[in-house]
Amino acid sequence: MEDFTYHRPVLVTEAVELLAPRAGALIVDATCGGGGHSAEILRIGADVLALDQDPDAIEHAGERLSQFGARVTLRQANFRDAGKVLDELGIVGIGGALLDLGVSSRQLENASRGFSVMRNGPLDMRMDPRRELTAATVINSYSEEDLTRLFRDLGEEPAARRIASQLVKQRKIAPFQDTMQLAKAIEKIVWRHGRRHPATQVFQALRMEVNDELGALEEGLRVLTKRLEPGARLAVIAFHSLEDRIVKNFFRDRSREWLDRPEWPEPQRNPEFAFRPVTGKPVEPGENEQRLNPRSRSAKLRVAEKI
Repeated sequence: MEDFTYHRPVLVTEAVELLAPRAGALIVDATCGGGGHSAEILRIGADVLALDQDPDAIEHAGERLSQFGARVTLRQANFRDAGKVLDELGIVGIGGALLDLGVSSRQLENASRGFSVMRNGPLDMRMDPRRELTAATVINSYSEEDLTRLFRDLGEEPAARRIASQLVKQRKIAPFQDTMQLAKAIEKIVWRHGRRHPATQVFQALRMEVNDELGALEEGLRVLTKRLEPGARLAVIAFHSLEDRIVKNFFRDRSREWLDRPEWPEPQRNPEFAFRPVTGKPVEPGENEQRLNPRSRSAKLRVAEKI
């Protein structure tokens, strides 16, 4: 029986089938987490370079994947730095890459990491503890205008301005230091019925800002695309609408061989042309997976093949 003590991976069967790794090919699992996707890729005969910026994830994945010996290489690194890691290993091209952009259950449930609205811990939220910026720094030092933008754009929080205004007033009295202090403050500002805690979207925005998640995604997609060999595939699982939009547009813009505009005398070849779409619409978890793992509900898998 599969061990999900660290994290239950999402869309494993669908992602690996669409990634279609060849035996002996090197696949970059750029967000290896607990190693669930890597294990399946290794089982079908491909080798894996497993990356994760979280040292806890690398440690756990190393234990889980040890049975595969030298066929798996693990490195603590953000996927935006995949090119540097490949250079250090003397690897030029890769046979495929997978990105799972979800936050692991282990991270959410570990109070000391500061991700959870339900467990008290320091306002940290760093995936990589080597980074300097923490959630406490953001919430206590960003201007009201910047916090509003953050909550609105990254958290898609409808009450962004009201929350930012009240938090700025409250931090003048006492700086925010732990998660429950912040969660309770937000709950008083925008108390809502429903299963989701009122602070969920603000916490999401803080996490994405602290870890520069959208910037890393845009850079990582470019880096991995350059390293893909012809016929190799890039698979991305997104959980947030902003992330999915970036992936969708990235694949779309690089799947058009020719570009045309009314002011041009004739169509021009797209200098970024690189992909053949594999998935038209995104692949989503089936009813059974959503029932067994409610966190999978928002997952969307998109795959493209390098020309």
